[in-house]
Amino acid sequence: MPDQQSPDVIVIGGGPAGATVSTLIAQQGYRVTLLERENFPRYHIGESLIPETYWVLKRLGMLDKMKSSQFIKKFSVQFVSPTGKHSAPFYFHDNNPHECSQTWQIQRSEFDVMMLKNAADQGVAVHEGVRVLDVLFEGDRAIGVQIKDENGNPKEIRASVVVDASGQSSMLINKFKLKVPDPSLNKGALWTYFEGAYRDEGKDEGATIVLSLRDKKGWFWYIPMQNNLVSVGVVADFEYLFNGRTSHEATFYEEMENCPAVKERVSMAKQKAPVKATKDYTYRASQAAGDGWVLVGDAFGFLDPLYSSGVLLALKSGELAADAIVEGLQIGDTSRTQLGKWEAGYVKGMNRMRRLVCEYYDGFNFGQFIRKFPNHRGNVTDLLIGDLFKDELDQVFEDIDSMKTGPSEAV
Repeated sequence: MPDQQSPDVIVIGGGPAGATVSTLIAQQGYRVTLLERENFPRYHIGESLIPETYWVLKRLGMLDKMKSSQFIKKFSVQFVSPTGKHSAPFYFHDNNPHECSQTWQIQRSEFDVMMLKNAADQGVAVHEGVRVLDVLFEGDRAIGVQIKDENGNPKEIRASVVVDASGQSSMLINKFKLKVPDPSLNKGALWTYFEGAYRDEGKDEGATIVLSLRDKKGWFWYIPMQNNLVSVGVVADFEYLFNGRTSHEATFYEEMENCPAVKERVSMAKQKAPVKATKDYTYRASQAAGDGWVLVGDAFGFLDPLYSSGVLLALKSGELAADAIVEGLQIGDTSRTQLGKWEAGYVKGMNRMRRLVCEYYDGFNFGQFIRKFPNHRGNVTDLLIGDLFKDELDQVFEDIDSMKTGPSEAV
């Protein structure tokens, strides 16, 4: 890799969080080196964007690229109950008639390349195929990284700030034992892709559909994508999904029998990929930053994918961390307090999405809630689109608590 001994910031990982934080810092004139272990494009799950990604994509200069892409446009989300009853779609535009209310179903391998190239175009020194061996410290302060270059030789690069955006394999979350699992959301997932599966027409073609299992033990996602592909996955408790089962493939199709609406949708389709699995679900780091270092994206935390919040949280944490880092560099303060000043507000927003996820798993009837509190339809839609960072949304959960009398069907 080219010799760059003294960047201002080193970013470990080139996914959406790493590309976001590096681009926004570089836009302010600082030297940023991004180190990505793999060579893009590479496969990654997480195809569905929610509308609030619009504002970060706008800051990144990505909107025109997204508008000219082949990604399927997404206007809504819809829920299907255990009995097969379809909810009315939550059309994002009804709540906010702005172009931000249309988003996309993305192919992550292509989207991530677009984000990384955009970072390079805006001045980030992007290096793929570079393995970070360790984060270097002097006392409690991060001062750089040790890498293995393309020739297999160890090398040190120093910087004022190190950002760990390396995903669930986060070097720093493991180094400092910061990972805090969420026992209430100990889930796993199995998924694959189908060609030629049913999709709705018109503005409903790109809708994300969430379909409950008949026995209410989990749910399927159904995400229409480009090239006539649909991403289909099942999420359920870890023990239920993985213990005592014969194979991932067999389990996936057993659960499809438990969700007739999905089975019908893919009945004429051809499976195009092996069934994949993930077993390490919701968690969060106990702190987002330290002296000279920051965690963003999945390196800080991962939330159950029920409402497709993964890329939003990656972009939002990257944005908030970038602003704190830029301010810290400007005033000469790269302490934990400065670099992590965004953490409390971000966690509050993340907790609102988590609460909405938990309500779904508890069988709460969202349709009934909207009928009783029609004034909250906009607030519920705000939560679904990822507009999570405002305190007035907390009234939704107070009113949910006020009407709970027992389990009911989630529609």
